[in-house]
Amino acid sequence: MAKDIVMYVCDNCGQESSKWLGKCPSCGQWNTFKEFRVAAKTPSPAGKASLQSGGQGRASRPIPLSEIRADKEPRMDMHDDELNRVLGGGLVPGSLVLLGGEPGIGKSTLVLQTILRLKDKKVLYVSGEESARQLKLRADRLAEGSEGVSDLLVVCDTSLENIFHHIEEEQPDLVVIDSIQTIASEAIESSPGSLSQIRECAAALLKHAKSGGPSIILIGHINKEGTLAGPKVLEHIVDTVLQFEGDQHYLYRILRSQKNRFGSTSELGIYEMRQNGLRPVANPSELLLTDNQDGLSGIAIAAAIEGVRPFLIETQALVSTAAYGTAQRSANGFDYRRLNMLLAVLEKRVGFKLAQKDVFLNIAGGLRVTDPAIDLGVIAAILSSNVDTAVEGDTALTGEVGLSGEIRPVSRIEQRIAEAQKLGFRRILIPAANLKAINPHDYTIEVTPCRRVEDAFRALFG
Repeated sequence: MAKDIVMYVCDNCGQESSKWLGKCPSCGQWNTFKEFRVAAKTPSPAGKASLQSGGQGRASRPIPLSEIRADKEPRMDMHDDELNRVLGGGLVPGSLVLLGGEPGIGKSTLVLQTILRLKDKKVLYVSGEESARQLKLRADRLAEGSEGVSDLLVVCDTSLENIFHHIEEEQPDLVVIDSIQTIASEAIESSPGSLSQIRECAAALLKHAKSGGPSIILIGHINKEGTLAGPKVLEHIVDTVLQFEGDQHYLYRILRSQKNRFGSTSELGIYEMRQNGLRPVANPSELLLTDNQDGLSGIAIAAAIEGVRPFLIETQALVSTAAYGTAQRSANGFDYRRLNMLLAVLEKRVGFKLAQKDVFLNIAGGLRVTDPAIDLGVIAAILSSNVDTAVEGDTALTGEVGLSGEIRPVSRIEQRIAEAQKLGFRRILIPAANLKAINPHDYTIEVTPCRRVEDAFRALFG
């Protein structure tokens, strides 16, 4: 038996090396090389024959680009508007999709409730973690009358060879593997979940899907660093990478597209976790806003865009005198370093002394927002809590704050204004530079331009 080979793989880009490197030569990141044990490969007789023949048995040949047909890809309707949007209009036949997320976030629930709606498709669900009885109990909870779903086949197996055998026998339209970390091939002498097993199993499944096989959905786990368990080479193999994220203590989940060969990566889907499964949220703004913020300080409504969807979120801030001498900073759903930058801008450009005060920031609903256009909403909530004066509940804000205190323009300003107008807001504060691209008279909502943070402060508090 050959000894295992130790390989070092970059977690960020998948670069391999025979020795540990402090800096990845491919992506330039530091301390990203992790050690993996790869089973030594023994060349098979078929492999030796193909090498000796010089590859004369290959069926592929170079063809001119003009002869390649580029017809529109047919899509499989998943009967879920949020999932269809993230996939780019539906699932492409013959594609390999990877769905990742933290344990217990709802990956299996999302996939199971989706395939239960595909009554006109034959689906094979391969479970390597749960028993068939557990899947039956979950299916009964997600969809009443799941006994009538005759085209959903369940098999509990972790052998890649057996999975291919089931696919050849049943000829399904869609295959779900839960999860890829539990699948192992008998041709590789390493444990399931290792680098070699994940890479070779994913590559074999991709080859099968591209050679006229069914579409395959792989479910993968997230490690403690927040990335998919296994190296980045797994993400390079698949066609689409979906990330299912959210706080387990809150009801909302976000489905993001990190890679999509058949659509845009700017789309996202929002779900609400319920007792009977995940409910797609068509209008997240109405659910993320509370109705009892009138008269309360430290609350501001920001118009954000995640992907291409605009929605209004509630930013909450609490500013108090530091009890222990050292000021504390805390941010939930917002970048902690950007919060420190905004506090420095307030102290330097506006004159608010916050160095000796605790500042706590929270994005309501458990969401994590990366749109810099909520800077103005964050600053408004902090100032409101600091002066203990409420921001009017019918006022929304959008704008990116620069280091000199200026309010920089943001993208898709028309969508942000239209979203605030649709939800009945009376006024919205926008960057003055965005006023050139719109006509304020086209909206029934009052549009107030602001050039600097001081202008926004005067517009909000007089």
